[in-house]
Amino acid sequence: MRTRIAHLAARLMAQDGIDDFALAKRKAARQVGAPDTRNLPDNEEVEEALRTYQQIYQAEEQAERMVELRRAALDMMDALSAFDPHLVGSVLSGSAGRYAEIDLHLFTDSAKEVELFLINRGIPFRTRETRYWSGDEPRQAPSYEFETDTARFNVSVFEVRDLRQPLRATQEGRPIERARRGWLANQLGSADAARPR
Repeated sequence: MRTRIAHLAARLMAQDGIDDFALAKRKAARQVGAPDTRNLPDNEEVEEALRTYQQIYQAEEQAERMVELRRAALDMMDALSAFDPHLVGSVLSGSAGRYAEIDLHLFTDSAKEVELFLINRGIPFRTRETRYWSGDEPRQAPSYEFETDTARFNVSVFEVRDLRQPLRATQEGRPIERARRGWLANQLGSADAARPR
């Protein structure tokens, strides 16, 4: 049942553009007739199933979409370079679906500066607080959601000291992987080199 829910949740994410793991798992559990199951797969299991689905059914589209999203991420990281941007989430892992947001973590001691950056460039945004764990300590991080012509972004702002601690989305979860601009530029350079001329 756990594997079945993971694969159905992955299909929902790939086809319907759901980017919330919890929502995809709940919908999948309802569809298989187990809405009250306590045996839901974890996010890593669903992400692995999503990668498998994309390799089988969306390989070409997925590869092109990843290059587009990573180029948009690189452009935004260049624009936000003063805030030490790191790429995280599905665009980093390579499992981003058709409608995925680009997730960035910024590290600065002034979240207001990020807000001013967006205001000064005329970028409309929505704010919210996102809960993370830094070490064993729960933290609230301001997040900014906005769109450009090329992508949707979710940018969370952390203090500089948070760079030294692994950040986790849940208390029991594994540390969030993150990558700086140099890694992303290398990935895109490899993708460009592999493209037919």
